Formats: sequence, structure tokens, C-alpha cells
Amino acid sequence: MKKFNLFKEIIVVDKNILLEAISSQEHFGIRIDGAICHEPFTTDDILIYSGVADKEATLENSLGKNYQIVVDANRVLIKAFSNWQEIIGFNKLRATYDDTTADGVDEFGSKEMEDIGWHATEFNISYRAIVDMLESTCDGTLICIEQVEPYQFSGLGFVVNLESAKDMMFEYCQKEIKRLLSEDEDFALENLNDDELEAAEFFKAL
Repeated sequence: MKKFNLFKEIIVVDKNILLEAISSQEHFGIRIDGAICHEPFTTDDILIYSGVADKEATLENSLGKNYQIVVDANRVLIKAFSNWQEIIGFNKLRATYDDTTADGVDEFGSKEMEDIGWHATEFNISYRAIVDMLESTCDGTLICIEQVEPYQFSGLGFVVNLESAKDMMFEYCQKEIKRLLSEDEDFALENLNDDELEAAEFFKAL
């Protein structure tokens, strides 16, 4: 997965297309690639703006006070990191996972992926470990704010192919659980409790 760090990125939008969207006074979105899109938004629409812009304001102020905007000939350059909390809100329901809280990832966006994550915890496989695997192997985008000094990170993950990601998750957890069953005395078959046994069966690890 590729990172889209709003602290660093400048979103470039076609000026005329943006002006047309503002003039329409309809709800629209601006994607991270600068494209204008409209409701209903899909999982492909990772947005830095969602709303009805202020038609009466200057173009530099039309999206609200939390956007830094520079008009450059036929382009509009946008810095959006100051609106991060709002950006979380209008992207969260479409994200594969949410890594914006102090607790980290504790749920996946689809029921099938969540079932895998929930069962995996019985063998101490954390959501963090699963997310690290997804970020290193899957195509997708992690829209985030990340600073090194002082360290700060908050992000939403969007995987391109959810079916493939689900299969990778299952295989990753299955392989680890099979290893634990064969190598870790705490997870020897005779020592499994009912929940662990159910999880092992879920992953076809027995």
C-alpha cells in the first residue's frame, strides 16, 4: 500500500472543473488525485473534501477555513491536513480499516475480514500484525497524517481488492495458527479452550 501523507501532499485540481462544482451548489467530493466526484461515493473515492462549497466566497476560501488554497493559472493547489478530523469523518465508512485512534486498529470494515480478525485474536494474532501484513502486500492507499518529530500518526486504510485481501488475511492467520499448534505447548490441541478450538476450526488449521 502507498501512503498519502496529508502533511506533505498537495492536491492539484482543475480550476474550471472545481468552479463548475462550486457553482452547481450540489454536494461534491475532491479525491486525493484531484478528481471531482459526486454522491454516491464508492470505496474508490478517498476524499480530502466533501460538501457544498461556499459559492459567494473567493475560490481561496470556498472550501472552508481548514484548507490552504493557492490558485495557479488553470490549477488549484490544496493543502488539506488541517481538516483531518473532518476528513476522517467522511471517509471512515468506506475505509477497510481505521487507524486514527490511540487504541489503533480494532475493527475491519467488512464483516468477512472482521470475522477473520476476531477469530485470530484467540491465538494472540493482533489486528496490528494483520494490518502490517496488508500494508506490505496489498495494493491500496493509506491516507494519513504522519510527522516524525514529535512522532504522530493517524490513518485510514483503503485496500483495492477486498476479496484478495480477505484471502491473504485468512492464509496469514492460518499459517501462524498451524505453527502455534505444532510448536507452542500453550496451544497444543489438548490445551485448547472452546473459543480457541472454534478459531482453529474456522481457519481449517486442525
